[in-house]
Amino acid sequence: MTRILIVDDEENILKSLRRLLATTPCSAAGKVFQLTVDTFADPLQALESAFGTPYHLVLSDYRMPGMNGVAFLKEFRELQPNAARLILSGYADLNGLIAAINEAGIVRFIAKPWNDYELVTTIAQALAFQELQYETEKLADEARLQQGSCSAEDFERKRLEALEPGITRVRWGPDGSVLLEPDSLKRD
Repeated sequence: MTRILIVDDEENILKSLRRLLATTPCSAAGKVFQLTVDTFADPLQALESAFGTPYHLVLSDYRMPGMNGVAFLKEFRELQPNAARLILSGYADLNGLIAAINEAGIVRFIAKPWNDYELVTTIAQALAFQELQYETEKLADEARLQQGSCSAEDFERKRLEALEPGITRVRWGPDGSVLLEPDSLKRD
């Protein structure tokens, strides 16, 4: 099952995208992706979910109150660097698009209103590309392990982090205690 995350402050957009992805086959390169779609209207709640739930792809609106799509995708990238990142916007803001590419590492920019076929095709292509990158990286890690340039512990740590984001991160308190709440997600 392929899990994707969609973040948009407009509930009707989230419902529309969820419905579209539930009814339209998502396929690329001969593979059909069975999607599980998580939606959030609040980017901070989405980040909390991303802290413990692995996603293959994230689609974020560009203009949202409190945190724009570029800032959200930058933080998401810190948690899950291997997930494909897409941005959705009704505004043709060239500076915002450049920031999204350079700072958040987006794969694609999708304009609102979108064409359903193009949107689903773009998601499928991004998932296929992400899967190919993951397999390539896995083979490279296995080769490094065999050559001795990577330890078995590092290999296993990377594998576990891909399965359960955040599992290998330990946050220490000033008194030496282990902190269970992610500091980066707490906002005042």
